[in-house]
Amino acid sequence: AAARLAAEQEVENLSGLSPNPEKDIFVVRENRTTCLMAEFAAKFIVPYDVWASNYVDLITEQADIPLSRGAEMKGKCGTNESELEISWLEQAYTLKLFFLKEGHNTSRGLEAFWRLSRIQFTYDTAERTYFKDAVSPGKHTASSHRLSALVTPAGKSYECQAQQTISLVSSDHQKSVQLLLSEVRVQPFDITADFVFSEEHKCPVDQREQLEETLPLILGLILGLVIVITLCVYHIHHKLTANQVQIPRDRSQYKHMG
Repeated sequence: AAARLAAEQEVENLSGLSPNPEKDIFVVRENRTTCLMAEFAAKFIVPYDVWASNYVDLITEQADIPLSRGAEMKGKCGTNESELEISWLEQAYTLKLFFLKEGHNTSRGLEAFWRLSRIQFTYDTAERTYFKDAVSPGKHTASSHRLSALVTPAGKSYECQAQQTISLVSSDHQKSVQLLLSEVRVQPFDITADFVFSEEHKCPVDQREQLEETLPLILGLILGLVIVITLCVYHIHHKLTANQVQIPRDRSQYKHMG
């Protein structure tokens, strides 16, 4: 059964196809069909304790941990629940993303949405690439709390170029770990074409930035149109009044009439 499951499911790290060295691409396929796709650039900001110079007091340092391109991955697709697990640096770091699809009552009736419902990040402060002289080194887990992120209508992919920050609470004395996500394109359900995202649902920040970019152009076009209409009206009015008989204002000029 395990061999059959392995044959039916495939996971692929396609990060090498991205022109951005900080962006990773992950694909989960079941029965030779893509069921989950994720593209994003990710970095974790992790606080940890080190000894002060007097070796008595503790001070807090900060580790900036990027998601490595050579990461290993696992995935699981379901009708209403999907998961993506990514590990790197010999499993010193593991990121798990949990997706959930559910229905919501709206003014238009019951509509289906999916969201990122939970994040779990495991890190080892004994790893020396990013942690230097950590006190009591060991593994810790940082998790989200009541997360509802990347909310997207069912059948669509989520897209957000802007950077987003998600806070996680660590088992290491309840420290706050920050996950920085950018250039995100994710779809964990209802992919209709192999290796192809469905229609995108842009995040509010991208929508606002797009509006800010296009609004001056729209206003300029409207202003230009108003100027053209005003000139046309003036030209027509001037032409009509020029063809009318001009009545003298000086009454002495009426003598020759009659």
